[in-house]
Amino acid sequence: MHKIELELAKRILVLDGAMGTMIQTYGLDEQDFRDSCLQDHPLDLKGNNELLNITRPDIIQDIHRQYLEAGADIIETNTFNGNMISQADYDTASYVYEINYQGARIARQAIEEYKKVYNGRYCFVAGAMGPTTKLASLSPDVNNPAARAVTFDQLVEAFTEQVKALIDGGIDIFLLETVTDTLNAKAALYALMQLFDETGKQFPIMVSGTITDASGRILSGQTLEAFLISIAHAPLVSVGLNCALGAQELRPYVQELANISPFYVSTHPNAGLPNEFGTYDQTPEEIAAFLEEFAREGWLNLVGGCCGTTPAHIKAIAKAVEKYQPRPLYRASASYTAIRAVTHEAKHISVETPPAKSNLLNRPTYTLSEIMNLISQLADEDTYHQVKNHFELEKNLYHPEQARLIGAHLFGRFQYMQAERKLLKVK
Repeated sequence: MHKIELELAKRILVLDGAMGTMIQTYGLDEQDFRDSCLQDHPLDLKGNNELLNITRPDIIQDIHRQYLEAGADIIETNTFNGNMISQADYDTASYVYEINYQGARIARQAIEEYKKVYNGRYCFVAGAMGPTTKLASLSPDVNNPAARAVTFDQLVEAFTEQVKALIDGGIDIFLLETVTDTLNAKAALYALMQLFDETGKQFPIMVSGTITDASGRILSGQTLEAFLISIAHAPLVSVGLNCALGAQELRPYVQELANISPFYVSTHPNAGLPNEFGTYDQTPEEIAAFLEEFAREGWLNLVGGCCGTTPAHIKAIAKAVEKYQPRPLYRASASYTAIRAVTHEAKHISVETPPAKSNLLNRPTYTLSEIMNLISQLADEDTYHQVKNHFELEKNLYHPEQARLIGAHLFGRFQYMQAERKLLKVK
C-alpha cells in the first residue's frame, strides 16, 4: 500500500494552491521565460508558465516552499500544460520532457529542503497533468459536428511523454486535474496504465473534474455521476472537483460525489468567482469557512485551492479542517453498487449474477455490445485471461477502432480488479 493511502485513512490531506496566481506576484517579463536556448525563439513566451521550470526554477521552488510552510501535504508540479499539444501553441513542444522532468525535480527538492527544517512531516509530489488545449469529445467547427481537433491516439502519445518525464523526475502520485473532457482524461488514464503495465511500477492516481456551470455538468456534457462511471475502471485513489467555481458553488456537487464515490474525495476550488477584472476576491477566512463545513459534514479526504488561492488561503484551509475526521473510504460502497447497476442496465448479462465460467465462451463470436458487457463483469483473473485469449483469437473480426476499444476496456478492467482487491485489504 502506498504511503499516501495510509495517510488518507488517518486524516484529511491538504493540497497546495494556485501556481499561476503566485507566479503573477513576481512581476516577470518576457526575458524570465527565456534561457540561452530560447533567446531567438520567434514567439512571445511570457505566460507559458511551465517554461519557468527551465528558465527560473528558483521562483517555482520558492512557491512550493511557501505552500509547504502553509501546511500543504501535497505540492503539485508546475506542469499543468506540460504536454506536446498545449506546448505547440508556443512552438515549444520539443521542451516537454525537460519541462516535466525539471518540474518534478524542483518540487522534490523543495520537499527535501523543507524536511531539513520541519523533520517528521511527510509530504508528497503530485505530477500535475491538465486536460490539454484541445477537446476530443467536441467539434471545433459548428458546421461539422464530426470534426475533431485531436484524436485519442494523439492524446495518449502526448500524455505518455509527459508521464515518463514526471516519473523520471521523481513524483509520488499523479493528479489529472481540471478535467473538462472525459475522453481526454481517459486517454491520460490509458497512457498511465500502459506504462504501469510495461514498467511494473504503480503510482497512485488522483482525478479532479471541473463543473463548468449551474447545470452540474463538465464541459463535454457529462453529469457528475456519468463522469465518475466513465473513469471508475481505472485504479484511482481519489476523484474530486476543482476550478471554474468557488467552494460555495461546488457545495452540492461535492456532497453528491461524497455520497456516490467508491474512491477518496477531493476538492480544490477557486477563491470564489472571478470579478469583472478576472481576479478573485474571496479571502482565506471565507474559503476556509466553506471548506470547514465540507469537512464537518464528512465529505472530504483531500482539500486545497485552485485559481486565486495563495499560501494564506492554504494555511487557513489547513487550520480549518485539521480537527475533522476524513470521509470513510467505504461510505459510498452501497451507492456505488447502484452506480454499477446503472452502468449495466438493459444489458444482456446481469450484474448480480455473472455468467458461469463454463458458459462465457460458448460461441465463437460476440457482438461489440456483448463483449463489452462481458468484460464489465469479470471478477477474477482466471476468467479475465479466458476472455482476453478469446478476444485475441477473434479481434480481426472487428473494425480496428472497435478492437482498440475492446483492448482498452480489457486492460482497464484488469487494472480495476487489481485496485479493487487492494482496497478490500484496507476495508
